[in-house]
Amino acid sequence: MDEVHVIVRESKAKEERRERAQTFRNIRDGRVPGTDELAKARGAIVRERENSIFSEAWLPLAFLFLIIGLVAGRSAPFLAIGVGLIIIFALSSWWRRASLIGVTYERSFDRDHVFPGERVRMTATMSNRKPLPLTWLQFRDEIPFAPDNAEDISILASEITGSYILENTLSMNGFERAQRSVNLSFPKRGFYQLGPVQYLSGDIFTLFTIERQHRYLDTIVVYPRVWPLEELELPAKELFGEIKVHQSLFSDPIKIQGIRDYQPQDRFRDVHWKATAKRNELQTKVYDPTSGMNVVAFLNVATYPKHWMGFDPKLLERAVSVTASITRFAAEQKWGIGVFANGSVPGSDQPIRVPPGRAPDQLVRILEALAAVTEFATGSIEMLMHRESPRLPWSATLVLITAVVTEEMLIGLMRLGEAGRRIALISLADEPPPQDVRGIHVYHVPSSAPAFQQSRQGDSTTEASLSSVPTPEPVYLEIDEDEPVDN
Repeated sequence: MDEVHVIVRESKAKEERRERAQTFRNIRDGRVPGTDELAKARGAIVRERENSIFSEAWLPLAFLFLIIGLVAGRSAPFLAIGVGLIIIFALSSWWRRASLIGVTYERSFDRDHVFPGERVRMTATMSNRKPLPLTWLQFRDEIPFAPDNAEDISILASEITGSYILENTLSMNGFERAQRSVNLSFPKRGFYQLGPVQYLSGDIFTLFTIERQHRYLDTIVVYPRVWPLEELELPAKELFGEIKVHQSLFSDPIKIQGIRDYQPQDRFRDVHWKATAKRNELQTKVYDPTSGMNVVAFLNVATYPKHWMGFDPKLLERAVSVTASITRFAAEQKWGIGVFANGSVPGSDQPIRVPPGRAPDQLVRILEALAAVTEFATGSIEMLMHRESPRLPWSATLVLITAVVTEEMLIGLMRLGEAGRRIALISLADEPPPQDVRGIHVYHVPSSAPAFQQSRQGDSTTEASLSSVPTPEPVYLEIDEDEPVDN
């Protein structure tokens, strides 16, 4: 073996632990750590790099000028050049080390949860919290899309690459603060991360440059599009059939209708003890029958008969939007709502679960979960419904939203219906699903629905640009059979 290559790999956690240990040693020795050391110990500074146009030959050259000046009878020009080079080198080195001390970059948003197409106003606050002025200072903030005032080519490139570098270059006096504001638009649903941020500065002579990358991250949540049921060609009244409850097996323990004599089948915890003491006979509370309805939406992220065959992004977005529209309609009716999906969030292999509830922020939780849905399917939707249905309230209505309807789905839905579940199927396939499925409310949302036609008008810049590219007309060649053809 002629050569031996040793490769040492250190994880970021080990590096942070080493920085923290060094900080503790400095404190133990009586030296107060600086802000940069604390930032490195906490992992806020991802990396640091220094650039310089300074040559190592400058210092020997400076001393050479000093020697020549002394030998030449203390020649003032040579001595001035030598001393000047040394002063410039020392001052630039010190300025470069102190340039990013006390420099901060902060983002603020007028809102961080929006719907597609809505504008978010981001304000960047840059501060120099030290008396030393900075002749130049630059911040490079990585954002997912170009701001609205950027050029069309920049907006197009950011939509293709999913990244844009927002640069702010300025000079700042000591203890000065500056602000810059931009408007951001997010054309599609999802979780968008802003950051990290690069700080660049240097000395007054621009001989040395220091660059630091800070792990400063923010997240913007873009909800899926929500449409009124009329624009999806779904009936807004009695969407899931008759919902009036004349006699219910379930009761609301909060609403007490009255009292009556105790019966052997009554639960002991329902005994009204004050009324019992007054009448000297056991009295039982009588509750109002529950009239609240629970709607649990099951979203199928698969757009083909088998979830491993790929996916259609447009169909997936339509299915997510229909699910969001159904849950919003149920929330407006004061119903309990929940969502389950066989799609996972980024970085996970578990299906999405939001159990039904009536909390004030339940709709927000559902929209956030739908915003994070990816095309990766964790399994078939019928298996998910079969596994989750025993944990759901018996009075809940199970709604399946899918872009493709298979026999396995229909069989699973019919089995749930035969078990006494209230089932609804909403299909987004091109062909209408069978309408004669016993015990299941079946609806079809075609691609020609008004809601989807409106969404086409709001396509992104990339789709609009690609759609404007002219497509050549096909050319058909006619061959005269009587005319000989040269080989």
